[in-house]
Amino acid sequence: MAGDVTPGQGQKGGWHSGRFAHTFAAIDLGTNNCRLLVARASVAGFDVIDAYSRPVRLGEGVALSGTLCGDAIDRTLEALDVCAAKIERHRVTRARHIATEACRRACNGEDFLGLVKARTGLCFEVIPAAEEARLALASCENLLDPEIPYGLLIDIGGGSTEVSWLRVGRDGRCGGPSIELIDMTSVPWGVVTLTEACVNGHPRERPVERIRYEGMVARIRDGLRPFCARHGIGGAVRRGEVQMVGASGTVTTVSAHHLGLKRYNRAMVDGSRLSLESILRICDQLSTLSVSELTALPCIGTDRADLALAGGAILEAVCRQWPAPIVRVADRGLREGVLMDLMRQADREADPLHRRLV
Repeated sequence: MAGDVTPGQGQKGGWHSGRFAHTFAAIDLGTNNCRLLVARASVAGFDVIDAYSRPVRLGEGVALSGTLCGDAIDRTLEALDVCAAKIERHRVTRARHIATEACRRACNGEDFLGLVKARTGLCFEVIPAAEEARLALASCENLLDPEIPYGLLIDIGGGSTEVSWLRVGRDGRCGGPSIELIDMTSVPWGVVTLTEACVNGHPRERPVERIRYEGMVARIRDGLRPFCARHGIGGAVRRGEVQMVGASGTVTTVSAHHLGLKRYNRAMVDGSRLSLESILRICDQLSTLSVSELTALPCIGTDRADLALAGGAILEAVCRQWPAPIVRVADRGLREGVLMDLMRQADREADPLHRRLV
């Protein structure tokens, strides 16, 4: 069973101990997407041996009804059937599966996850927003510049947007940056919830009125201001002391559009840089297009088109609130953070001293 350790594992040395003795899996079940990674450890981190992502819209209607609906549950169960089959096929030995905003909000979230376990054997943990922020940070640490003393990590999800305020130094592990999570906030608006609240039912063939789009941007900025004031982030940005990392489908889509990609290419997007001017220009351009027109754009398509407006509004709000000159783009997130945790735990358990202590 995924997560169990078979007898003898972790007892050999070198390439057969700790993280190198296992095949790992992580599922991130969010408001919009179901994402799986299966990986094995490598010297540089890990090598992905299988991956799966499907826009299941689990949180569809949750903001209005407070419950997960039947169609969303059916879509998600079908996706999780695929995930379970992949995990079994690859003989995964260590796994952690997490659920986020949709299951946190829904009154039937725990019942749904019980159904998932009964049907697929997959056990999910509903994590708080603070744990989301920690996992996102774990996956993005090496994108932070140790020469810039503070950082903002922005994770735009389906049901919420997490913002982490970081202190960055020069004395981290293996010469990398040392990072302290000072504080985080979770704004209760993501691409799904903002779309449902502001443009639900709007004709797909007609662009949204400018005043409505600006209202979406203002709603997000209202949610960011208390956090900004509490930590004096605006002043730090003006002094050039803040770097920003964006980890979400919205940010990677804007980067792909900026790069002129006809087909999405993770190798080109992950770690890329977007200027503030480019982000605001692209968000402004996208805000003038209808859902039908957005569908025709490369790297947006039918899966992202009806959520692209809300994603652009959230990203624009963040960049107007904190106008850092450059945003570093991260095509990575909670799954990668979970995998790093699992590998470190495997190393600890394989360490003879740790085994004696426990």
